[in-house]
Amino acid sequence: MRAPVGMAVIGIGNEFRRDDGVGWAVVALLRDRAAVRPLPPGTALHECDGDPGRLIRLWENTSLTIIIDACFPASAHPGRTHRWCPAPDASLRPAASGRHSTHGLGLVETLHLAHSLGRHPDRLVVYAVEGADHSLGTGLTPSLAEAVQPLAERIEEDVAWHGLATE
Repeated sequence: MRAPVGMAVIGIGNEFRRDDGVGWAVVALLRDRAAVRPLPPGTALHECDGDPGRLIRLWENTSLTIIIDACFPASAHPGRTHRWCPAPDASLRPAASGRHSTHGLGLVETLHLAHSLGRHPDRLVVYAVEGADHSLGTGLTPSLAEAVQPLAERIEEDVAWHGLATE
């Protein structure tokens, strides 16, 4: 594996499953904002449906990867955002059986696969946004729509800080 370079911000989800499109909405806003306030050189913005092979290809060889994805816990507080930074050498526990994901394999399983292949990002930050509705349809619910801009701003700060720290 080559030395990690660049950064990737990956919105996971499906814009045709209501709140499951929050990752894509954040990436779209980051693209719009980058026209006025460019992100550090080498920062790539991607949308992904969560397919493990595509995710691994998008984050492989990055010094920082930021993932934005919706989550749907049983007692959700729509719009609440969780930030998770697994250590690069952490042994991750598999997700509990019976979990519900709109993706074939979940993120933790994809990380296990990437680690076993030596194709994981150098540093990973995951933002999980609690959603209310993942039924068929377009458009985020109001609580998630309100969470998009503050989350995009937070990600811009993460990317800028990482860019300065690696110079």
